[in-house]
Amino acid sequence: MYLSELPTVHIAGGGLAGSECAYQLARRGIDVQLYEMRPNVQTDVHKTGYLAELVCSNSLKSTSIDNASGVLKEEMRILDSLILKVADETRVPAGTALAVDRERFARKITEILENNKHIQLIRKEVTTVDDGIWVIATGPLTSASLSETIKKLTGAEHLYFFDAVSPIIYAESIDMGKVMKGNRYQEGEGDYLNCLMNEEEYTHFWEELINAECVPIKAFETDLLFERCKPIEEIAKTGKDAMRFGPLRPTGLIDPHTGKMPYAAVQLRAENKAKTMYNMVGFQTRLKWGEQRRVFRLIPGLESASFARYGVMHRNTFINSPRCLDRFLRSRAAPNVWFAGQITGVEGYVESAATGLYVALNLINVLEGKEPYPLPDETMMGSLVRYITTPNVSFQPMYANFGILPPVSVKNKWKRRHLLATRAIEHMRKWKEEYLKR
Repeated sequence: MYLSELPTVHIAGGGLAGSECAYQLARRGIDVQLYEMRPNVQTDVHKTGYLAELVCSNSLKSTSIDNASGVLKEEMRILDSLILKVADETRVPAGTALAVDRERFARKITEILENNKHIQLIRKEVTTVDDGIWVIATGPLTSASLSETIKKLTGAEHLYFFDAVSPIIYAESIDMGKVMKGNRYQEGEGDYLNCLMNEEEYTHFWEELINAECVPIKAFETDLLFERCKPIEEIAKTGKDAMRFGPLRPTGLIDPHTGKMPYAAVQLRAENKAKTMYNMVGFQTRLKWGEQRRVFRLIPGLESASFARYGVMHRNTFINSPRCLDRFLRSRAAPNVWFAGQITGVEGYVESAATGLYVALNLINVLEGKEPYPLPDETMMGSLVRYITTPNVSFQPMYANFGILPPVSVKNKWKRRHLLATRAIEHMRKWKEEYLKR
């Protein structure tokens, strides 16, 4: 079959997964209609009409292959991921983390897709799907009308959890005389600003934080706060030292005034290359905006903090993928419909983009009359897909981690991780070679 004879693929959602999927299809000559409802219809957390806008953090996590997220990135680079390519081009200093200038990142992806002759960008909300080939990549903020369509399509109720995003502070409002520039263990060039706290300052901050007024949430829904994005105040309420072993851990930092590790530390990460704004790392919150101003200004160096964006909470939606999808992320009830991104139950920017890439590669095979080609379980991407499509009575979102990979018999933690990582990368290279031969 000639490419010109292949049907057009309709993609609902221009986030990371939808953008990656559209790009992979288009670069192989397949026509795509990419639907994005923004800016005509905005969500509670998006600020622009750009495709692939990052709404929580500007960090795509670690690049080291000793970290599961780093392994997933390396696998995606092997498969020529658009998201990773642009992320590398718009990177801002953040130690070993891949953080990006979020506006440049989203703008560049938008420009690339808008200028692709095989992609028609349609600024319209999708509420129903027809008998054509569809990829639903509308993410955790899927509109109510499309949610109802998906519910009927899959024959299953949605699950959901609550997510929160961190505040962003203008650099000019930070007291640079009180913060310390540096990364943990003095690695790299010192990309973070560290607000160091002694025990008295920490205790006062903790007391005010746990008693601050929050945006109401129903009592029975407090269990639906997803652990990886748990609000800072919820972490604090689990115990006085909980933050010191979590987002405020001082490990690897040395106070230049004492020569010792501080009692606690709040890290700020640059939001853009010009470093005019900083993200409060790990400070997802549902505090009311006035309370954020009051409580977060108790942190040394942030006494006069001016907020470019306050932290907010929103409800995230995902389907019961083990029941609804096959191992290729195709709907069991409606095989013409595929799903990608956070709506499938993967958690994280890179994980979302990875599923968009995976769906595109399998869709190409199906459109050309071939069988889909599953990824090896030994790869991080393959294990992630396997996890979200394997029957599970208490299915919850999952991010890339070494625990989902088939184990190896090595006791030392770091040697085991390195072996798992190199094995995953090797299998992905072999898979790509086999895929391209088909």
